[in-house]
Amino acid sequence: MKDGFEMLQFSVYIRHCASIESVNAHIKKVEKYLPKKGKISLLTITDKQFSSIKHYWGVEQTATPKIPQQLELF
Repeated sequence: MKDGFEMLQFSVYIRHCASIESVNAHIKKVEKYLPKKGKISLLTITDKQFSSIKHYWGVEQTATPKIPQQLELF
């Protein structure tokens, strides 16, 4: 995350790179810090491919809170 990656979803991180040279530099950085356990997979896609991703967020329905009765003094 200190290198500009952001979480797309749990355990999936993304980073924009403007050129293939930038991609290769970041791959080398990731390779330096590989964990002893676990798995890291890197996938490179173009800006055009990334722009075709469709994102959907669920909207949880909640009950409308009851409005308290207004009290009247005097």
